[in-house]
Amino acid sequence: MVSVIMPAYNSEDFITEAIASVQNQSYQNWELFVIDDFSTDETCSLVENIIKLDPRVQLLKNLKNEGAGASRNKGIAAAKGDFIAFLDADDLWLPKKLEVQIKFMKENQLAMSFSSYHLISENGTYLSKGILALPKLNYKKLLKANYVGNLTGMYDVSKTGKIYSPLLRKRQDWALWLSVLKKVKFAKGIQQPLASYRIRKNGISTNKWALIKYNFQIYNRFLNFGILKSSGYMMVFLWEHFLVKRKQKKKIKNINLGLNQ
Repeated sequence: MVSVIMPAYNSEDFITEAIASVQNQSYQNWELFVIDDFSTDETCSLVENIIKLDPRVQLLKNLKNEGAGASRNKGIAAAKGDFIAFLDADDLWLPKKLEVQIKFMKENQLAMSFSSYHLISENGTYLSKGILALPKLNYKKLLKANYVGNLTGMYDVSKTGKIYSPLLRKRQDWALWLSVLKKVKFAKGIQQPLASYRIRKNGISTNKWALIKYNFQIYNRFLNFGILKSSGYMMVFLWEHFLVKRKQKKKIKNINLGLNQ
């Protein structure tokens, strides 16, 4: 079974579609934990209506706003699945995501995998380019920049145990995958796009100064590198993120092909 972890905060505009993309999977042996991070809109009501028809969806509620990392950890703690996967409340999975990924992990005896993914606008329009997954990834490479699209990442609990996020407000997904790759030698990336990432206004991916600030915290606070070592790694990160990693963004096959593969 796959445990799907979905943190949500004021996600009424997107969460129904995000949950539907899990329900529409060709692989149906899953449970979904939606962790509401003290929303002030109709997020909880929408999820509760879905639960009435599909008991595989479960709702956990934070009593205060705690952030995505703490919310994901609450879902991970409750998870009973053999595999743990992540999907934010504004992103989408393609229908064969779980089927393709589980088969890939079993055939390659992997503890962790991830995939390419499409980019969509805030209103759901597919953009011409997507992010191509690296064929293979180890801890040393991931330390330079985050090469795992969190909406595509999955790990095998039997091989790693449960891996949790640090209690940082941002970039804690990167820290989680670093923790996984500390335990295993490498992960492999599926070249086929299996998900769609929604680019939001004022998101961290569009705010370069915030990106620098929160990445420094990963080196300094999570990895305890110290100021000088963290500053050195930030120089490596800037080179990797803005020059090397940019090569990942390429034209991806027509979305209809992606859906039907």
